[in-house]
Amino acid sequence: MSARKRVAVVGVGTMGSQAAWRLAARGAEVVGYDRFAPGHDRGAAGGETRIFRSAHFEDSRYVPLLQHADTLWRRLQGETGRELRRLTGCLLMGPVEHQQMATVLQSIAEHGLDHEVLDTEALAKRFPQFRVEDGDAAVLDRHAGFIRPELTVQTAARRAERLGARIHRYTPVREIVPRAGGVDVHTDSGREHFDAAVVTVGPWVGDLLPDLPWHVDIRRLVNAWYVPADGAWSEAERPAFIRTAPTHCYGLPSPDGISVKLGLSRALHRPVADPNHLDLTVQPAELDVFTELLARFMPDLDPDPIRLSVFMEGYTESSRPLVGPLPGAGNEHVVLLAGFSGHGFKLSPAMGDIAADLALDGVSPQPLDFLSTVGREAA
Repeated sequence: MSARKRVAVVGVGTMGSQAAWRLAARGAEVVGYDRFAPGHDRGAAGGETRIFRSAHFEDSRYVPLLQHADTLWRRLQGETGRELRRLTGCLLMGPVEHQQMATVLQSIAEHGLDHEVLDTEALAKRFPQFRVEDGDAAVLDRHAGFIRPELTVQTAARRAERLGARIHRYTPVREIVPRAGGVDVHTDSGREHFDAAVVTVGPWVGDLLPDLPWHVDIRRLVNAWYVPADGAWSEAERPAFIRTAPTHCYGLPSPDGISVKLGLSRALHRPVADPNHLDLTVQPAELDVFTELLARFMPDLDPDPIRLSVFMEGYTESSRPLVGPLPGAGNEHVVLLAGFSGHGFKLSPAMGDIAADLALDGVSPQPLDFLSTVGREAA
């Protein structure tokens, strides 16, 4: 019988909590480290809700990974008895000729996904909370909805602990040093040896791995919550939604039914020079783009937000994540997951499972050829 592998998970957030769960479920000795604690609001896991969808408008090759994630979302909910995800549908709206509309329809056709296509008239009638312009159309992804990010991270981490994992909270890792047959993890309390390490530190990837040969652009994003001014939102279906153009944005009605959360795309996020000094104050001018969107497409929402939150996300040049062992001799025992470019949370159980595959077996059966799996960013 082979020896039980010891695996460090550095960063127990969106991806790390799932990796810890999947590693512990497969019998590994798991030790997690986090500079804060699972479920904190300083990375990309905050904001009450994130979108889950089956269709993908960035690249249809993500769909098999989403289907694997879907299976694991159901498994984690079943093992813990927590409602981490609710399927309310997701509405993708925009000009019918927009490229993302074509890509999402391609992913739906390739994989036989449950959906509806709505023309301008049908969209306006069925979803009166949105203003529709000439040439608009929509695709309703039926097997979609929202995820509770903070609860998910805490639940996955707790599940890993119940399966035997140990998590060191408020314990930043200072260095990861490859050694013969494994790695040493250095903290302020000393060092510990492992057979492998999974690095999932989100916006702090540049701090921990300053010699990383790819750039991960850290951005500061703002979410704003708005209250409906009349009954249009409460009386209609309430799917998550994405508008592709003229300003790419997304939204999720809050689970309590009181408000609607809005967010923007990467191009409208400010760069973060130092993730350890994130500016949490939202200036009034930063809300101008939200106000313009409301006036044009969602005028039944009161334009004064009731809540604002600031988070960080990491983006690669290609918008595809970095997934795989670090390049260089001796680094094969360091598995990196980074740069999910704003669309990683829905994939997180699948990515945690892939991290477990790579840390324990060196390979994964999941279709990763279009991502970075051999120490280079996908072209």
